[in-house]
Amino acid sequence: MKVFLFLLLVFIFVGLEFDVVQSGTMVTGAVFCDQCKDGQVSMFDYPLSGMKVSMVCSGSDGKMTTVGKDTTNMFGNYGITFDGTPDLSTCFAQISPNSNVDPSNKCGAIPGSPKSVKLMFSMFDMAMYTVDPLISQPAQPMSSCSTPSSPPTSPSPVTLPPPTSSNPPPMGPIVPVTPSAPPKAPAPAFQLPPMIPLPPAPFLRSSACSYDYWMKAEYKCYWRAVKPETSVAEVFGPLAAQKYGSDITLYASLQGKGDPYKTLLRESVTALLNSWNSMRFPYFAPQVLHHFNKALMSDSTSSVLQTALKFRRVNTGSPCKFETCKS
Repeated sequence: MKVFLFLLLVFIFVGLEFDVVQSGTMVTGAVFCDQCKDGQVSMFDYPLSGMKVSMVCSGSDGKMTTVGKDTTNMFGNYGITFDGTPDLSTCFAQISPNSNVDPSNKCGAIPGSPKSVKLMFSMFDMAMYTVDPLISQPAQPMSSCSTPSSPPTSPSPVTLPPPTSSNPPPMGPIVPVTPSAPPKAPAPAFQLPPMIPLPPAPFLRSSACSYDYWMKAEYKCYWRAVKPETSVAEVFGPLAAQKYGSDITLYASLQGKGDPYKTLLRESVTALLNSWNSMRFPYFAPQVLHHFNKALMSDSTSSVLQTALKFRRVNTGSPCKFETCKS
């Protein structure tokens, strides 16, 4: 309930204060490694990065259409966005076949069942949907898992249809689907990691800081969710690793100049850091990752520059509220 109220406040502030965020819809979720192969998220399971997730919707003719895709970040999260507020009540999310891009990941052998999207809320011409955790399983369960009385049945992988349209489903009113007397699922046995401490004062205020602020030693305490030495590939995913290499760090990327792709990375990293430090920043972290990867996939220098400029505007659109960090 606390998480819901927090997200609700975020959207209220953004809807009231910023013209940058127009009407739109976001679907968020996470992918976990089901090490015990018991079909649920337990204390032994961990989030999977680099997993490709597809969103599929059923049309009025009954045909299934892939309407969106994303790749999980270093925290196992993904976010798929749409313009406007389409009706997503017939849609579900599914781990894409052959999505395991990391050969060292032993947990990509068996993708789990698809999960339906659930409407959290809709207001200010914005909507947010969530998806229950998707799971992927190894070929064999972890040895330390308790042995069930009967062998667990591995979920059958679902083959997604090829993309037939890049457009979201037809516009329509968003009405949450309330099934009749649904059985209550047991609460997951795993415990969430402790919350990251809130950053200093700017978190609750409108604040946006350009890349040069993030490079200064006196503001190092604002690096909370990630560290300067964290690699770009860990945060932005496999496309970034392919384009920029697997060794470049977030701090080094802030020094990128003189090239459209370096500028895109610099401003994207800056926007991501700002999104984690001010709840009133125009973009949420999944949106930054989505627009960044979308620009990389476009193979268009014009699209790359437009996205970099978009982030540059919001990174300098409000005064930077940083205060010198205490030693």
